[in-house]
Amino acid sequence: MLEVDNVHVAYDGVLALRGVSFRVNEGEIVSIVGSNGAGKTTIMKTISRLLKPVSGTVRFEGHRIDTLSPHDVVRYGIAHVPEGRRLFARQTVMENLILGAYTRRSAAEREADLERIFSLFPILKERSKQRAGTLSGGEQQMLAIGRGLMLRPRLLMLDEPSLGIAPKLVDKIFETVAELNRTDHITILLVEQNVREALELAHRAYVLQTGTVVMEGTGKDLLQSDAIQKAYLGI
Repeated sequence: MLEVDNVHVAYDGVLALRGVSFRVNEGEIVSIVGSNGAGKTTIMKTISRLLKPVSGTVRFEGHRIDTLSPHDVVRYGIAHVPEGRRLFARQTVMENLILGAYTRRSAAEREADLERIFSLFPILKERSKQRAGTLSGGEQQMLAIGRGLMLRPRLLMLDEPSLGIAPKLVDKIFETVAELNRTDHITILLVEQNVREALELAHRAYVLQTGTVVMEGTGKDLLQSDAIQKAYLGI
């Protein structure tokens, strides 16, 4: 479904990604893990075309997308839930959700998707008229994911969904991600610092260090790797 091939990305002439290659197959949850500054968010922004690669290609369902505009990437069915959530703080929960469906024309489908999101995150229905900026961190993350789902995406990209959220809500977020993949058949690309959770959730995963993929494998195999346990799990 998604193929990233030998991608190099630079900030002010300094390479942030060095020959990154990976794939996401339809129906998978793929995690990219690594420490702060490894280049995880840069990968997400490059796929969304918020950043332009110096070289390399990004293809989605066989179509090259690294030459497109960001809004054209969205039209292919790629929803990017960014680090820090990036909600419209002064708009209501409902207004934020509706904005996520700006490429959709069917009002009936939009209403059905709203009900699905409210079933996943009942608190959003309760707070539908509340301004997004007044929500807790966990509630804002639920709203950001809900807004992404309003696109009815083929690929949902989640950048650090556990960042700044209370532990009990982190569990809820990851349970929801698993449900979206299992029940709604959404392919998911997850970037996370919470290595254990990300690997437990993933069918496959890649480990990023200083802009380079240094390991790959199934989530289970990487969890059992001595290198991963020592570097990221404190074992």
